[in-house]
Amino acid sequence: MSIDNQIQVVLIDDDPHLRQALCQTLDLAGLKVLPLGEASGLTARLSRDWPGVVVSDIRMPGMDGLELLAELHGQDPDLPVLLITGHGDVPLAVQAMRAGAYDFLEKPFASDSLLDSVRRALALRRLVLDNRSLRLALSDRQQLSTRLVGHSPQMLRLREQIGALAATRADVLILGETGAGKEVVARALHDLSSRRSGPFVAINAGALAESVVESELFGHEPGAFTGAQKRRIGKFEFANGGTLFLDEIESMSLDVQVKLLRLLQERVVERLGGNQLIPLDIRIIAATKEDLRQSADQGRFRADLYYRLNVAPLRIPPLRERGEDALMLFQHFADEASSRHGLPLHELQPGQRALLLRHSWPGNVRELQNAAERFALGLELALDSTPDNPASSVLTSTPGGLSEQVEQFEKSLIAAELTRPHSSMRSLAEALGVPRKTLHDKLRKHGLNFANQSADDE
Repeated sequence: MSIDNQIQVVLIDDDPHLRQALCQTLDLAGLKVLPLGEASGLTARLSRDWPGVVVSDIRMPGMDGLELLAELHGQDPDLPVLLITGHGDVPLAVQAMRAGAYDFLEKPFASDSLLDSVRRALALRRLVLDNRSLRLALSDRQQLSTRLVGHSPQMLRLREQIGALAATRADVLILGETGAGKEVVARALHDLSSRRSGPFVAINAGALAESVVESELFGHEPGAFTGAQKRRIGKFEFANGGTLFLDEIESMSLDVQVKLLRLLQERVVERLGGNQLIPLDIRIIAATKEDLRQSADQGRFRADLYYRLNVAPLRIPPLRERGEDALMLFQHFADEASSRHGLPLHELQPGQRALLLRHSWPGNVRELQNAAERFALGLELALDSTPDNPASSVLTSTPGGLSEQVEQFEKSLIAAELTRPHSSMRSLAEALGVPRKTLHDKLRKHGLNFANQSADDE
């Protein structure tokens, strides 16, 4: 079992009388102490960012103080270790100081000497961990900017929210359209949290058959149902100590939602067919593309589960709301694909940039990434037409000469304007800023038609 971060001093001495006296001294000074009679197994119980100090005797059966010092500093060289020595052990203590011990106290020593040394060591430990946290925060911000590319206000705000929430224990609800990057955000929350060394388990509830979803999530005991021949550890239990990402949570049945609500409230899981409540240290990150409040109002989603999940919501903006982020993302993915395939990098041309900015990206980042991959491969591609953007656009990494690019851009602009309501050719020509005769010629050249031509255009 790991040592609680509330413990400030781990005190190790095989002499029970001295251990009790020292423990009482530290306790009366307001310090939280964990007394131990031996050193073996301590390192495995301390996290690298444990905020306390270790006080240990040198002469002990089994692992002695010098061996403990070497093992602890193998995990964290900055952890303060204070050694207690007898008179004959002073040369050993000096050797230990050279090896990195924080201080040593020669028996017998005054209580004030112990308290002074421990308090100075704790102050140093806080300073080390604060500096470590600052360095990590800087690294996290840099990491986020490469994972979640973009300079739009929406993305700057999203990265700020992720950075703030990652450091907490709060469960998170991610809201976003299909392809917006919900799993990328979930992984960032995990990797920037104190759980980063634990498992990250991702599961798509919408991809699970109704008949197996409970077994998959909660696990089962042998004989729980027909075909259950041996115990199965569920995803929640498998993610213990880490993070479970549950995508498309809106697709879960109401019965499963009840069990999920209990798990969120009590942090225990019970396997199907079992009676044992298994405690969990787990963070739940749920994701949905639907309005869960509306689903709750319609009876398709439990309102109590919605309110339990909606404590810390994160909304991922769709790509169409992010302006020039689309260009940055496209070039980012195209460059990645070019490097992966050993191909030369291609820069976007002005006409191509305009096409990308005008496209509404119904598939969001996933659609853009696929388009960038094809672009990097030198393949001509047509951006899918949508109700908001009926005119399809052609994009290629080998666009030809300037005149060809200009004509392609001109055609795309006229085609886009044709999708807007115009009562006459005159209205269309005015919107495009060209004479009607010129517009007639360009429509004919590009094979485009204006269906609402009126008498004043004859």
